[in-house]
Amino acid sequence: MLILTGGIGPTQDDLTKDALAAHVGRSLHIDRLAMDQIERFFSGRGIDMTENNRRQAIVIDGSTPLPNETGLAVGLALAQEDNFYIVLPGPPKEMKPMFDQQAKPWLLQHALTDEMPIYSKMLKFAGIGESLLEDRLLDLIDGQTDPTIAPYAKEGEVTVRISTKAPTEQEAMEKLNAMQGQIQSRLADHMYASMDVPIERIIVDMMADRGITLSAAESCTGGMLMESITSIPGSATMFLGGIVCYSNEMKEKLLHVPHALLEGDDAPGAVSAEVAEVLAENVRMITDSDFGLSVTGVAGPGYSERKPVGLVYVGIAQRGRKTEVFELKLNGNRETIRVRSVKTLLYRLWQRLVSTDPATGESKDQV
Repeated sequence: MLILTGGIGPTQDDLTKDALAAHVGRSLHIDRLAMDQIERFFSGRGIDMTENNRRQAIVIDGSTPLPNETGLAVGLALAQEDNFYIVLPGPPKEMKPMFDQQAKPWLLQHALTDEMPIYSKMLKFAGIGESLLEDRLLDLIDGQTDPTIAPYAKEGEVTVRISTKAPTEQEAMEKLNAMQGQIQSRLADHMYASMDVPIERIIVDMMADRGITLSAAESCTGGMLMESITSIPGSATMFLGGIVCYSNEMKEKLLHVPHALLEGDDAPGAVSAEVAEVLAENVRMITDSDFGLSVTGVAGPGYSERKPVGLVYVGIAQRGRKTEVFELKLNGNRETIRVRSVKTLLYRLWQRLVSTDPATGESKDQV
């Protein structure tokens, strides 16, 4: 089975269908229904259609056209001998609906008729890179047969998909849970969920369930941390508010960071553990929240010899407990550094919540 995405638009470099047609030894033709849709699109807007838009209606002889409900380029599904091909548009807003509504039913009818159902679980990890995670699971990955193990990474988090075929869901879950147990025993400090959710979803749920509140003070991330939290439904029950204090002046004025910490020959400066600590503690006190978070750093492109790009400090203040500050040395461009700063701070907060006794608010190590 081969699924191809992108390269089916109107320009001369959109050659996916041409390449596949050459591979399977078939010709191309214009699908009339797709062409009608394209012509209606342009005529309805009073725009002259250029000739190259006809390419978006091309399909391979003998294939099944997959209508595009959110765009113009038609997809296709093709069965040839024991091989199955799916061609989808590249933009996610077109690709996802076409796969769900058109390609998936076709595959179930033509390609997967004799197969047992496939069941999967998504294990989510934070605070660890893909290469280190894979190293810890290397023997399981190398020896995998059933279930299969597939790790893949996004900025600041790693997902491991474990999959199996079984005649019933109960049998599948028994196999998946056994494999999950092996993986979790090696990576318990980093595995935050056994479903496909972001870490902020878990944090919001944990804090809401415990009736504890959160606030944040951000510098280099410019509100990205607060956006990630408030994008989660239900966050209003636990997130009280925050302050973006980009300049030193605002750090002093709004969060009462001492001038002596920010400026002067002997000052540690805005990008320092000392300032991250004050930001976290003061935003917690100003909002009267149970937890206060802070982030300050150099996302680039500007930097100094003492404060290189990627140097970030994140802080966690908690009512009744000592404030923690973590120094991060991150790689990547400006956006990558900002995203990784947020994800790392959220991971550290999750660690704190997991290690805190819900009844007392104290560290479980002290209870």
